[in-house]
Amino acid sequence: MKKTALVLTAGALLATVAAGCGDKKENTAASPAPAASAGAAATTAPAAGKQANIGVAIYKFDDTFMTGVRNAISDAAKDKAKVDIVDSQNSQPTQNDKVDLFITKKYSSMIINPVDRSAAGVIIGKAKTANIPVVFLNREPQPDDMKKWDKVYYVGAKAEESGTISGQLLVDHWKANPAMDKNKDGVLQYVMLKGEPGHQDAELRTKFSVKAVEDAGIKVEKLAEDTAMWDRVKGQEKMAAFLAAKGDKIEAVLANNDDMALGAIEALKAAGYFKDGKNMPVVGVDATAPALKALEDGTMLGTVLNDAKSQGQATFALANVLGQGQTPSKENVGFDITDNQYVWIKYKKITKENMAEAK
Repeated sequence: MKKTALVLTAGALLATVAAGCGDKKENTAASPAPAASAGAAATTAPAAGKQANIGVAIYKFDDTFMTGVRNAISDAAKDKAKVDIVDSQNSQPTQNDKVDLFITKKYSSMIINPVDRSAAGVIIGKAKTANIPVVFLNREPQPDDMKKWDKVYYVGAKAEESGTISGQLLVDHWKANPAMDKNKDGVLQYVMLKGEPGHQDAELRTKFSVKAVEDAGIKVEKLAEDTAMWDRVKGQEKMAAFLAAKGDKIEAVLANNDDMALGAIEALKAAGYFKDGKNMPVVGVDATAPALKALEDGTMLGTVLNDAKSQGQATFALANVLGQGQTPSKENVGFDITDNQYVWIKYKKITKENMAEAK
């Protein structure tokens, strides 16, 4: 009995060793290739059939335009991926903490609407170390930062295009309404409400809106300019100050976004405009729902469609494809990709006549 038991025990041990060697060989063959760069983490792409987990950090939730974008991201993600959308509260340190949390949770990819575009380089460094692809949205990182990794993408619209269209709206009105030149001096006297100082959209919209008017052969004079930080209440406050200082000399209002334009309209209403034939051409950017209502009411001259829905859809599509470990292309994203990293969404001129297109 003892001899038989010893033989059986030895056989079992040999079988166990053989099985262990076989497992080791199979695991070695199935192991993923080492990362190309030293220190890179293993890929976080989900297994086949599983949904990607995508972390989304918006610069602040109470921005009207970005609310439209994040709603579009949520809608696009339904039944396709899991998205964790967080509010950075207009604080770059807060956003950095959100990014760190996404990395700790080993999300498949990240979508970042940066508070400060100059912080993108640090975020890219963290994403690259963790091997988590990142898609920036609406606030374009510096070109040098975009070159730091081939898994970095940007979705947005070219701000100079929106500026040009803003100026063209005033040109059209000036040519069709000679009464716009109140003092009959042949010069368009305007005030400008700017967005965040240093923000590329604010700087380029300001520059190219005025340039479009000048390129049409119209002389311009800037009566006042101030930042209202994309905010409706601040826009109202700044416009009230402009009216107190310049009064009826003002012939037009240019605003870098609709919220500031709507604030200006409130200040103008308080000063007696938009009744008894006293009007003021006000131009915004974004074509938000409140702006379209102002177009319908006749208090806003025009706006520029900044396509929140398409920006949200393109951003999600990129992040989802990247989160699945695939290389984005027109075929799997549905949008043209320029220079292997950029998706540009076109702007469109919106007036009361074609506002249904923006709706």
